[in-house]
Amino acid sequence: MRKLFRKVHLWLSVPFGLIISIVCFSGAMLVFEKEIMEIIDREMYFTDGYSGSQAAGFAVSVDQAARIVSESLPDEVRVTGVTVFSDPQRAWQVNLSKPKRAAVYVDQYTGEIKGRYERSGFFSVMFRMHRWLLDSMKPGETVFWGKIMVGASTLMFVFVLVSGIVIWWPRTFKALKMRLKISVGKGWKRFWYDLHVAGGMYVVVFLLAMALTGLTWSFKWYRTGFYRVFGVEMTQNPGHGGKSGHPGDTGDGSGRSGAETRSVQDIWHDVYGQLAESNPDFSMITVSDGSASVSFDRAGNSRAADRYSFDRSDGQITGVSLYRDSEKSAKIRGWIYSVHVGNWGGLLTRILSFVAAMVGATLPLTGYWLWLKRILK
Repeated sequence: MRKLFRKVHLWLSVPFGLIISIVCFSGAMLVFEKEIMEIIDREMYFTDGYSGSQAAGFAVSVDQAARIVSESLPDEVRVTGVTVFSDPQRAWQVNLSKPKRAAVYVDQYTGEIKGRYERSGFFSVMFRMHRWLLDSMKPGETVFWGKIMVGASTLMFVFVLVSGIVIWWPRTFKALKMRLKISVGKGWKRFWYDLHVAGGMYVVVFLLAMALTGLTWSFKWYRTGFYRVFGVEMTQNPGHGGKSGHPGDTGDGSGRSGAETRSVQDIWHDVYGQLAESNPDFSMITVSDGSASVSFDRAGNSRAADRYSFDRSDGQITGVSLYRDSEKSAKIRGWIYSVHVGNWGGLLTRILSFVAAMVGATLPLTGYWLWLKRILK
């Protein structure tokens, strides 16, 4: 049986190993993207106006922050919402309609625009490499080859990891202790061997978790089956609490008068006040046109949030969808993401996921070395 698994381990690793290394390395680079960007451009994400007390309140309100940013935008870009953080030192985030994930940060104590966020070139390359091997869907094409190659390699990686466990599994406790050691003083050859064998076993659980969850983005048939394992039928993603509206400003093409537009924006601050008062332990509150979400800094599903809808004319809350009452499919979707990126247990699991991904990137390389060494012998 072990002989069969050795063949499976080898002949799946050889053709897919390089892609597996690329996917693992690029994934590791994305684990701490947020923290790295905040260190590089700290002045944009944090405010200097915070004096240590919020007793005096903010210099600008949520609606004023939206207007300040709206006035600085070209006609084709609109404000879609404002995110307020519980940390008083974090600048408010004003979300934009395009490009994707773009936002402007505003100092809530001075009204100053701190800067505009767009994903950096390095992390954009890492993301596209991780998901599609830098490929892109060409007009008229029906097959996304980059996505298929990443998905196929990840699926083969699962079989490689499982076969590696079978090959590695010791017959005695004494052998177990020996196989978990990584020797650093017995030469490079022994180190590379131990890194591949013992190092792989230390991170195999994290690698399997990331691979099995990552496949849900690659293949629809796998995603459907994965959800069924948890007793859930796949449904269309319902989104995150309604459509994101555009707060707009005078002349934004929405067909509303300037007075009406200002009234809509004024409502945002009222809604934020209601939600902040009723959720004192919130992590961040995002208010958009007709909907809002309240997130909490808790372990587990990092995308867990309570969703609210409100009347755009007076700010009255018209609907509440608490996370604990949400559909099982929505909860699983958030858990899949949280497990894949490693933030389900906070900073510790993110560090462990980063280490696992980096070790995962070395496994095919050390495996190639061991294979070639055996061939040359």
